[in-house]
Amino acid sequence: MEKMNRREFLRAAALSAAGAAVVACQPQTVIVTEEKIVTQVVKETVEVKTEVEVTKEVVKEVTKEVEKIVEVTKMPEEIKEAPALFAMVAEGKLPPVGERIPLDARVVQVYESIGTYGGTWRRVAIGPGDVGSWAHRLSYDCALRYEADAATIMPHIAKGFEVSDDGASFTFMLRKGHKWSDGEPYTADDLMFWYEDVMLDTDLTPAGIGGMLAVKGEPVVIEKIDDYTVKWSFADAYGLFIAWMASTRYDWAFSGYPKHFMSQFHASYGKKEDLDAAAKEAGFDDWMGRFWNRRGWQQTVDAGKPDLRTWNAAKLPPDIPAVVERNPYYFLVDPEGNQLPYIDRIRLDVVENIDILNLKAVAGAVDMQMRHLSWENLPLFYENAAQGDYRVFQWTLAEGSQCCFHFNLCHEDPGLRELEETKEFRQALSIAIDREEVKEVVYQGLGTARQASVLPAVLGYKPEFAEAWAQYDPATANEMLDAIGLTARDEEGFRKRLDGEKLTINIEYAPVFGPWGDVAEMASKYWAEVGVRAFPKEESRPLFSERGDLGTVQDMSIWTMDRCAHPLLDPLYWMPRRGGTPASVGALYWDWWNSNGEQGEEPPPEVLKSYELYEACKTAKSVEELKGYSEELFALNADQVWFIGVVGLLPHIGVVKNNFRNVPDGPENVSDWLCLSPGNTTIEQYWIEEG
Repeated sequence: MEKMNRREFLRAAALSAAGAAVVACQPQTVIVTEEKIVTQVVKETVEVKTEVEVTKEVVKEVTKEVEKIVEVTKMPEEIKEAPALFAMVAEGKLPPVGERIPLDARVVQVYESIGTYGGTWRRVAIGPGDVGSWAHRLSYDCALRYEADAATIMPHIAKGFEVSDDGASFTFMLRKGHKWSDGEPYTADDLMFWYEDVMLDTDLTPAGIGGMLAVKGEPVVIEKIDDYTVKWSFADAYGLFIAWMASTRYDWAFSGYPKHFMSQFHASYGKKEDLDAAAKEAGFDDWMGRFWNRRGWQQTVDAGKPDLRTWNAAKLPPDIPAVVERNPYYFLVDPEGNQLPYIDRIRLDVVENIDILNLKAVAGAVDMQMRHLSWENLPLFYENAAQGDYRVFQWTLAEGSQCCFHFNLCHEDPGLRELEETKEFRQALSIAIDREEVKEVVYQGLGTARQASVLPAVLGYKPEFAEAWAQYDPATANEMLDAIGLTARDEEGFRKRLDGEKLTINIEYAPVFGPWGDVAEMASKYWAEVGVRAFPKEESRPLFSERGDLGTVQDMSIWTMDRCAHPLLDPLYWMPRRGGTPASVGALYWDWWNSNGEQGEEPPPEVLKSYELYEACKTAKSVEELKGYSEELFALNADQVWFIGVVGLLPHIGVVKNNFRNVPDGPENVSDWLCLSPGNTTIEQYWIEEG
């Protein structure tokens, strides 16, 4: 077996058929063999104030295997808490801290130093909806968690897990004594409520369980073993499952449905007539509309919904600034026994657009933020760092292309759809773009001119994937467009479609995560040079998402090609699918695939092949098998050019005040949506140094 370095080993373990990963607070040995990866978890009961386990890693390479040994250290017996919480305990408003956290609380390491309690973290959001970054970026409460390298997986809500020998069943152990933010126990019943009363309820989930919760068309079966143990079983080995459980895709399964709260809005726990009447009085069509509404993060304030997050919402839009405050029941502690988080609250100012947000960051009016900071402002950040009393940091950004053009293979206009479904048309538009010029003009020379492709560190990557149809060659582009039959021109000199109508492409985008308008303007110029008329069309994010999800109305759309640290966990850019943000590329084909042919339209062979290859990746039984299927899927994308990439491998820049501590810096820290960055850097251990 070829030896692997630590990052390669951890990534292979995360994506292996047996689903091995680093298990915190559980001694374990992970052995990689040529056939598969086997995980052993040694169960041990640990009492708070007695002994809590902290992991240390020792990786040694042997001739034919790599072994990971997890050592155990002790935590101080006493658990401490924030002064404000201590005062509430003294007043009888809260139970003692030992009764608020699990018997086997999770112990996390700090980046620089043990922090002190207190302070307000100032951030900025673009519009009321962006306040949700508190719930989806600054809280990262899944069963498992990725660490800052986006490769290491640690247990989080679950204290550990076991994998069956055949890689098809996964048993998760929860933390005894874990509580929701209202003090009610968190148990297996909460997860079973999501499974039995939501996913298996044909009213709430009429399409049934599918997608990532199914293998070979068979949905997952979840059973409660006891109050703190649940078992997930699939029809075959599911090599991507453990990695999935660490991503944002399953946070709602483990932490989104407090049964004691959500059941009061469910028809199985009350009279349907009464629930429908209450729903209509509240402005909903029926009990289901009200149920789904109560699940949202806004309901932590509006309806008092409890959660497991680091901070609880205290004030949300339309009240601004938004404020979230520490969760007294949060279950993380530092190595000295201090309950986390250190920071008391987060305040999110709400502004109208990205330019205002960046101006506030340049002026030093935010404490720590990466979200919505623009590359074009990088010189300003450095020039004003001393005056604004902040430092600039850079992480590795897991984006194959910062600006990614999406074709729409299911357009409602038959003439335009005919062209967008033609591979040579897509390839011609791709090589008509001068990526090096875009890189210099828009991205200040940063990043790499490349095709929409996976990152070099990803299993299955080949350099030719990033180079496919990415060389600037307008002469060949013209020849290819002529060969398709697009030889007729209108009075302005632009090409006509095959049906004789004018060829016009509207490029829709929402200006939220980069200089997409500038890239779209340059692409329009390049395409005009080969006779294709295109117009950038800026929209609000809600409108863009709505049109994208319709699936048949957008000519072309732009989104960032993110989620590339683990591209197979959310394969939005590796097959034509339905989506809102990012927008649909093959909505009707995706509907057909997920409904077993009962809805949508049967896809062409190349699209169908992408779906089949992805299913093969899910059930891979070895790293080599996974690598083979991955390479084939990525090669298919490189040939088909369903997505056009421009410039990728850019750094993710951020600003952080000089007194804001424990924020890591450097390329070893990876920023990706699937890891809910910056959540994967254990933001609970950030702290603010006074004076």
